[in-house]
Amino acid sequence: MTPAARLQAASEILDAVIASARDDGPPADAIVTRYFKTRRYAGSKDRRAVRELVFRAIRRTGERPDSGRAAIIGLAEGDEALAAMFGEPRGPEPRTPGEAASSSSLLPSWVIAELSPLVRETEFPALLERAPLDLRVNVARTSRDAILEGFPEGTATPLSPWGIRLAADSRVDDHPAFAGGLVEVQDEGSQLIALACGARSGETILDLCAGAGGKSLALAAAAPGARILAADSNRMRLSKLPPRAERAGATIETRLLNPPKELDELAEWRNQTDLVLVDAPCSGSGTSRRNPEGRWRITPDRLDRVVALQEGLLDIAAELVRPGGRLVYAVCSLLSREGAGQIDRFLVRHSSWISEDVPIAGGRRDGTGTLLTPGHDGTDGFFVARLGRPC
Repeated sequence: MTPAARLQAASEILDAVIASARDDGPPADAIVTRYFKTRRYAGSKDRRAVRELVFRAIRRTGERPDSGRAAIIGLAEGDEALAAMFGEPRGPEPRTPGEAASSSSLLPSWVIAELSPLVRETEFPALLERAPLDLRVNVARTSRDAILEGFPEGTATPLSPWGIRLAADSRVDDHPAFAGGLVEVQDEGSQLIALACGARSGETILDLCAGAGGKSLALAAAAPGARILAADSNRMRLSKLPPRAERAGATIETRLLNPPKELDELAEWRNQTDLVLVDAPCSGSGTSRRNPEGRWRITPDRLDRVVALQEGLLDIAAELVRPGGRLVYAVCSLLSREGAGQIDRFLVRHSSWISEDVPIAGGRRDGTGTLLTPGHDGTDGFFVARLGRPC
């Protein structure tokens, strides 16, 4: 592919990414991969160059562009070499006078008003830096020091005692430690959520929004002998957990839930559970380092819907915790309504519940919880709160 053809390919991919963001479709990485599956003529250098153009355009454009062409024009306005490719053979069509270009911004303007007051403007660039690859050591079977010997390029994560940090472009799926279930890919912030639970052997633990089970696996490693149930309403995501648990040597039950019947389907856990983790669906505003096009998916209406969903999940969880037990709430979000505001509203509805300290390193106090951010902590953005049900 010529450089101009690569630019045109990036424009076409961006059209698909924009549509996918609008319609809750697959992520940008998957769209790039799918695009090249039908274009075998593109070599590895072409694929790498096009992917870089796509993500450069995504990172510079906080507001969802009108089209892939508008995003590419915006990118070219700061790059003379790219601007010269318009009108070249196989490249983008020549620009027309007054043709719109996407503006450069880090975040949608309305999202800035929703951010936690802890997230200052000076931190915005860190939200879009490339994230490292973090591993969580399966401490039920080995130690971090032992695993570090097999990853000489790795370093211990500064906040999680379970973590190892590798460069962003590292691959571990063919490493013996991964194949043997001794490590899992998991951001340090996500590891800290599991640490905040304070899981203990012999407890009954319910991961109410388990997804593919990353935090369930971390809880199983931290508390061998605990009874853990991973539940979710997404069959496809939940189906990924059993093979992961087998590889890790963990015993984790799974249960597919059918909203709004969750409490009926979890009847035997009602008022009986030592720990309920609600790692709730959210805006994903804390994961822009990994999914920068996620900024294009958030809308005020979608935020309203997900905040209502979180509220319902917290009320369900409150019915499941035994007297004297605890509830841990987490979202990979930096928005106040999903974090500190959500817990404030919970404590109004459940006034007898007690806010507890979050026992993790790092983060900053945000209301009755703790906020982790890329700029302050070097993790993905997470809010986490821990609540106790009185005896």
